[in-house]
Amino acid sequence: MSITIRDAIASDTQTILDFIIELAIYEKEPDAVKTNVEETREMIFGKNSTVKALICEEDGIAIGHAIYFYNYSTWLGKNGIYLEDLYVTEHKRGLGAGKIMLKHLANKALEENCGRFEWSCLDWNKPSRDFYESIGAVSQDEWIGYRLEGDSLINFAKS
Repeated sequence: MSITIRDAIASDTQTILDFIIELAIYEKEPDAVKTNVEETREMIFGKNSTVKALICEEDGIAIGHAIYFYNYSTWLGKNGIYLEDLYVTEHKRGLGAGKIMLKHLANKALEENCGRFEWSCLDWNKPSRDFYESIGAVSQDEWIGYRLEGDSLINFAKS
Protein backbone atom coordinates (compact mmCIF):
# COMPACT_ATOMS: atom_id res chain seq x y z
CA MET A 1 0.00 0.00 0.00
CA SER A 2 1.35 3.37 -1.02
CA ILE A 3 -0.39 6.60 0.00
CA THR A 4 0.57 9.71 -1.93
CA ILE A 5 -0.59 13.32 -1.97
CA ARG A 6 -0.64 15.42 -5.11
CA ASP A 7 -2.03 18.75 -6.23
CA ALA A 8 -5.44 18.30 -7.77
CA ILE A 9 -5.93 19.08 -11.46
CA ALA A 10 -9.07 20.06 -13.36
CA SER A 11 -9.76 16.49 -14.45
CA ASP A 12 -10.15 15.60 -10.73
CA THR A 13 -13.24 17.79 -10.44
CA GLN A 14 -15.83 14.99 -10.49
CA THR A 15 -13.84 13.05 -7.89
CA ILE A 16 -13.62 16.15 -5.69
CA LEU A 17 -17.36 16.74 -6.00
CA ASP A 18 -18.05 13.10 -5.15
CA PHE A 19 -15.94 13.49 -1.98
CA ILE A 20 -17.74 16.76 -1.13
CA ILE A 21 -21.07 14.92 -1.35
CA GLU A 22 -19.75 12.02 0.77
CA LEU A 23 -18.56 14.54 3.36
CA ALA A 24 -21.97 16.25 3.43
CA ILE A 25 -23.62 12.88 4.04
CA TYR A 26 -21.12 12.11 6.83
CA GLU A 27 -21.84 15.51 8.39
CA LYS A 28 -25.58 14.74 8.32
CA GLU A 29 -26.31 17.38 5.66
CA PRO A 30 -26.95 15.31 2.51
CA ASP A 31 -29.01 18.07 0.87
CA ALA A 32 -26.58 20.89 1.67
CA VAL A 33 -24.41 20.52 -1.44
CA LYS A 34 -25.73 23.00 -4.00
CA THR A 35 -22.78 23.09 -6.40
CA ASN A 36 -22.16 21.03 -9.52
CA VAL A 37 -19.15 19.85 -11.52
CA GLU A 38 -18.89 23.01 -13.63
CA GLU A 39 -19.08 25.38 -10.65
CA THR A 40 -16.63 23.28 -8.66
CA ARG A 41 -14.17 23.22 -11.57
CA GLU A 42 -14.40 27.01 -12.00
CA MET A 43 -14.05 27.76 -8.27
CA ILE A 44 -11.02 25.51 -7.75
CA PHE A 45 -9.27 25.62 -11.13
CA GLY A 46 -10.62 28.76 -12.78
CA LYS A 47 -8.55 31.79 -13.68
CA ASN A 48 -9.60 33.79 -10.59
CA SER A 49 -9.61 30.91 -8.12
CA THR A 50 -8.31 31.46 -4.60
CA VAL A 51 -8.90 27.82 -3.66
CA LYS A 52 -6.47 24.91 -3.83
CA ALA A 53 -7.09 21.17 -3.62
CA LEU A 54 -5.08 18.06 -2.92
CA ILE A 55 -5.88 14.51 -3.89
CA CYS A 56 -4.87 11.64 -1.63
CA GLU A 57 -4.29 8.37 -3.46
CA GLU A 58 -3.69 4.81 -2.43
CA ASP A 59 -1.81 2.97 -5.14
CA GLY A 60 -2.94 5.58 -7.68
CA ILE A 61 -6.65 5.50 -6.72
CA ALA A 62 -8.19 8.62 -5.13
CA ILE A 63 -9.31 7.92 -1.56
CA GLY A 64 -9.62 11.47 -0.21
CA HIS A 65 -9.06 15.15 -0.70
CA ALA A 66 -8.23 18.39 1.04
CA ILE A 67 -9.49 21.81 -0.01
CA TYR A 68 -7.75 24.87 1.38
CA PHE A 69 -7.10 28.55 0.85
CA TYR A 70 -4.87 31.24 2.27
CA ASN A 71 -6.03 33.70 4.89
CA TYR A 72 -4.17 36.47 6.68
CA SER A 73 -3.45 37.18 10.34
CA THR A 74 -3.17 40.89 11.06
CA TRP A 75 -1.59 40.17 14.44
CA LEU A 76 1.09 37.88 13.04
CA GLY A 77 1.49 39.83 9.82
CA LYS A 78 1.56 36.52 7.94
CA ASN A 79 -0.59 34.40 5.70
CA GLY A 80 -2.09 31.23 7.04
CA ILE A 81 -3.57 28.14 5.49
CA TYR A 82 -7.23 27.49 6.20
CA LEU A 83 -8.35 23.91 5.60
CA GLU A 84 -11.94 23.97 4.36
CA ASP A 85 -12.36 20.22 3.84
CA LEU A 86 -10.36 17.17 4.80
CA TYR A 87 -12.02 13.95 3.78
CA VAL A 88 -11.07 10.31 3.41
CA THR A 89 -13.67 7.96 1.99
CA GLU A 90 -15.20 5.82 4.73
CA HIS A 91 -13.80 2.43 3.73
CA LYS A 92 -10.24 3.84 3.62
CA ARG A 93 -10.16 5.47 7.05
CA GLY A 94 -7.59 4.22 9.51
CA LEU A 95 -4.76 3.99 6.97
CA GLY A 96 -3.22 7.30 8.06
CA ALA A 97 -4.33 9.18 4.93
CA GLY A 98 -5.86 12.08 6.87
CA LYS A 99 -2.72 12.52 8.92
CA ILE A 100 -0.58 12.41 5.78
CA MET A 101 -2.69 15.18 4.19
CA LEU A 102 -2.49 17.29 7.36
CA LYS A 103 1.30 16.85 7.50
CA HIS A 104 1.54 17.80 3.83
CA LEU A 105 -0.33 21.05 4.50
CA ALA A 106 1.59 21.72 7.72
CA ASN A 107 4.85 21.42 5.77
CA LYS A 108 3.45 23.70 3.06
CA ALA A 109 2.63 26.26 5.77
CA LEU A 110 6.19 26.09 7.07
CA GLU A 111 7.76 26.25 3.60
CA GLU A 112 5.67 29.32 2.75
CA ASN A 113 6.33 31.09 6.08
CA CYS A 114 2.69 30.92 7.13
CA GLY A 115 1.93 31.81 10.72
CA ARG A 116 -0.97 29.40 11.12
CA PHE A 117 -2.61 26.28 9.83
CA GLU A 118 -6.21 26.09 10.97
CA TRP A 119 -9.58 24.48 10.34
CA SER A 120 -12.98 23.97 11.93
CA CYS A 121 -14.64 20.79 13.12
CA LEU A 122 -18.24 20.13 14.05
CA ASP A 123 -18.69 19.96 17.81
CA TRP A 124 -20.36 16.53 17.67
CA ASN A 125 -17.55 14.96 15.61
CA LYS A 126 -15.67 13.45 18.54
CA PRO A 127 -13.52 11.02 16.50
CA SER A 128 -12.13 13.89 14.42
CA ARG A 129 -11.72 16.19 17.43
CA ASP A 130 -9.86 13.46 19.33
CA PHE A 131 -7.63 12.87 16.32
CA TYR A 132 -6.84 16.59 15.91
CA GLU A 133 -6.00 16.93 19.60
CA SER A 134 -3.78 13.83 19.40
CA ILE A 135 -1.56 15.61 16.85
CA GLY A 136 -1.27 18.73 19.01
CA ALA A 137 -4.02 20.90 17.51
CA VAL A 138 -5.82 23.12 20.00
CA SER A 139 -9.52 23.93 19.72
CA GLN A 140 -10.34 27.63 19.62
CA ASP A 141 -13.31 27.45 21.96
CA GLU A 142 -13.22 31.15 22.83
CA TRP A 143 -14.06 32.06 19.23
CA ILE A 144 -17.61 31.85 17.92
CA GLY A 145 -18.04 31.62 14.19
CA TYR A 146 -20.58 33.79 12.40
CA ARG A 147 -21.97 33.45 8.91
CA LEU A 148 -24.21 35.29 6.52
CA GLU A 149 -25.60 33.20 3.67
CA GLY A 150 -28.65 32.90 1.49
CA ASP A 151 -31.46 35.35 2.24
CA SER A 152 -29.65 36.76 5.29
CA LEU A 153 -26.66 37.68 3.14
CA ILE A 154 -28.85 39.22 0.44
CA ASN A 155 -31.02 41.11 2.92
CA PHE A 156 -28.07 42.53 4.81
CA ALA A 157 -26.14 43.52 1.68
CA LYS A 158 -29.17 45.23 0.16
CA SER A 159 -30.38 46.98 3.33
